[in-house]
Amino acid sequence: MAFSFHALFAILLDKIKPSTKAHVNMSHFLAAMAFAQELLLFHFHTTDHVGLEGQYHLLQQLVVMVCLFSTLLSIWLPKSFMLCYIRSLGIIFQGLWLIVMGFMLWTPDFAPKGCSMKIGHYGRHVIKCDEHESLHRGKALVNILFSCFFIGMMVFGVGSYLVMNKIYVSYKIMEDNDDEELTCEMEDRQKFLYKNRVLPIDLEEL
Repeated sequence: MAFSFHALFAILLDKIKPSTKAHVNMSHFLAAMAFAQELLLFHFHTTDHVGLEGQYHLLQQLVVMVCLFSTLLSIWLPKSFMLCYIRSLGIIFQGLWLIVMGFMLWTPDFAPKGCSMKIGHYGRHVIKCDEHESLHRGKALVNILFSCFFIGMMVFGVGSYLVMNKIYVSYKIMEDNDDEELTCEMEDRQKFLYKNRVLPIDLEEL
């Protein structure tokens, strides 16, 4: 609901004319509030902060914090491309990690060695580890999985940036060439009109 209200108010602020810097800052502030609420929800959602579920949620909170801080910095630097790009990658990372949590925490076959799905507090099904070593092994696997996704996001982020940069540069060159051709065409037309201009008739000579 927080993100829905942020999107609604952002659309309303964009419709208000004239659009001012305060409107942009207010939109960033609302987005930061939505990320802050998401951070609190993930912090209090888990019932076991020391188990595998808590480890997944802890890493998710780190990604949400990156989105939150980049959004807050956008209030002071609204034209910063890098802040917007980092926030966009963070949102993509959040979605991917949520999908990973859904599979890893609710699919019994994906449970680490020594861990299995059991009924925990309040009748919830959670993955519990039988031994302390199994829990540490499971957390280590979660950290490795997160690191792999993090490296994948780095490769995706740099790759997409290079592709967009190449497309933008090519478009910019084409636009500049079109402007130069239009300028040359106008100059040639002006020269032609100047050479073939009709001189005024001197009535006194007639």
